[in-house]
Amino acid sequence: MDKRMRTFMPFTYKMMISYLLLVLITDAVIGYFSYTMLVQSRTEMAETNIKTAMKQTENNLSYQLDEIQRMSDTLFGSLSFQRALQKKGDPFQTYLTMLDEIVPQIQAPLHLYGNHIRLLVYTTNGYLNEVDGDSMYEEIKDSDYYILPYSEITNKSWFNDIKDSDRDNIWLQVDTDQSLDNISHFRKLVSYNDYKTIIGYVRITTRMDDLLGDFKAFPTEEGLVLRLVDTSTNTVLYQRGDNRQTDGAETADAMTYEDNATYLVMHNAIPNTGLMIETLVPHTYLSKDAAKLRGVIFSVCLISFLVMSFIGFLVARLSGRKMRRIVSFLRSFQQGSFQKRLRFSGNDEFVHIAGAFNDMAENIQDLIKRVYVEGIQKKQAELEALQAQINPHFLYNTLSTIGSLANLSETEKVTGMVEGLAKFYRLTLNDGHVFIPLAKELEQVEAYLDIQRIKYAGKFDVHIDMERELADCKVIKLILQPFVENIFKHAWFGSHIAIRISGRVAGNKVELKVIDTGIGMKPDALKSVMAQPGHAGGYGIRNVDDRIKLRYGDEYGIEIGSVFGGGTTVRIVLPIDREDNLQEEEQRRHLA
Repeated sequence: MDKRMRTFMPFTYKMMISYLLLVLITDAVIGYFSYTMLVQSRTEMAETNIKTAMKQTENNLSYQLDEIQRMSDTLFGSLSFQRALQKKGDPFQTYLTMLDEIVPQIQAPLHLYGNHIRLLVYTTNGYLNEVDGDSMYEEIKDSDYYILPYSEITNKSWFNDIKDSDRDNIWLQVDTDQSLDNISHFRKLVSYNDYKTIIGYVRITTRMDDLLGDFKAFPTEEGLVLRLVDTSTNTVLYQRGDNRQTDGAETADAMTYEDNATYLVMHNAIPNTGLMIETLVPHTYLSKDAAKLRGVIFSVCLISFLVMSFIGFLVARLSGRKMRRIVSFLRSFQQGSFQKRLRFSGNDEFVHIAGAFNDMAENIQDLIKRVYVEGIQKKQAELEALQAQINPHFLYNTLSTIGSLANLSETEKVTGMVEGLAKFYRLTLNDGHVFIPLAKELEQVEAYLDIQRIKYAGKFDVHIDMERELADCKVIKLILQPFVENIFKHAWFGSHIAIRISGRVAGNKVELKVIDTGIGMKPDALKSVMAQPGHAGGYGIRNVDDRIKLRYGDEYGIEIGSVFGGGTTVRIVLPIDREDNLQEEEQRRHLA
């Protein structure tokens, strides 16, 4: 048995194996990148949501702190309030002063502020009456105010620390603030008489929850931790989440969090306060959907592989049957005709296709050169000869005009006409191609009109009405410009002329029209234009008509209608995108 037959492997088997490997690799690559990108996107989205929530919390906290700061500034800057705090003498008059000056100014911000607060004034004036609000050891349930003697805080360690450090106008947690999740704003009041004498202290206490706002954006049940930190002492003032309680003695650094390995730590500083919002986001929260995404992507890739394998199997079977039929068909026509040559390596069905096909190609090559190509070349030579007759005629006229303008020193016009002439002939040559898109043909007409506009500035109007789908329609070049040129040479009548160029699809044909409002032609002159090529104006018309008929057939060509004194209409009928003509030209160029 022949060795080639023993090692024969059908091409469909080779194609199937390669196809399955390609699908498997593609699914694996797509799955890997999809999983990586989705996890990254989920992580970035979670980070963005947390940052947005932190920014909202920061804005709310800044607003609340600013409101409380304004209360403090109002009391600090009120001259009447300061005088009232320093009122001494008759107890009754002092009591009236409290009712008229001190209490109203303390109560006013309590009504204006949106949340419940405690406003305490510690006064050094022993003549003022003491006012006790609700219990300082209970949560703030309603806004209240206090007027207390200075002695209430003189023995407090926190006050002595502030006094010794000369700190003022600060936020801190004192007394029961830490246990009740409150925070206080504390500042001293000085006399306007010398700006040195201390007349009292103001303390405004509010709830942390009111300052920080809604916690719905922080899913603390999933391990997120929100903290408020005093950056001056690095003390954790408040914490939400993780079920870890802090006290005033515990610092942020002392918290047992593995920031780099377990948590993503984000900070937002509160301007002008020394406070900072800190959020600790577990990495497990950022990538919590990774396992689910991995399972979904794996399932999708597996299903994709199975479906593509099934489709590949069906395609391989169908293509195998087609290949066997092609081999059988080509063997029966090994003495026939064809042009191409095939070269395949290996030992499969394509080897038989190549052998049979190449045998037939040898026989057909001589026939193509002797009959087909020779006929195409002859036909193309006749077309090019007819087409070449148009170009010199326009060139002579234009060069003559350029010479006249040069004698008159019309430099700009000479430059414009030379540039227009160069563009016109560039489009005319078209890299040697016979066919040109209709849009390019119109561009060539525009180049010609640009030259004429220099000669006849403002003396003619042109309107182009072409259906959009005709822009890419292939036509032989120079089928519109000769008719436009004839308008300027023979149809001019009066001081102004209008030209209309239109195109539409009529059935399976293209209908182009060139219409002018010129002098028109008498019936006898109209007949002689088509019958006698040498007649004035008839040379270009017959040339275009001959080229169209030679290329497309006698059913296509030129029709002219004219009324003497009423203008002329030229109708050009062409087929729609004759692809066989385009292929014919390409074959001629390839085989020539």
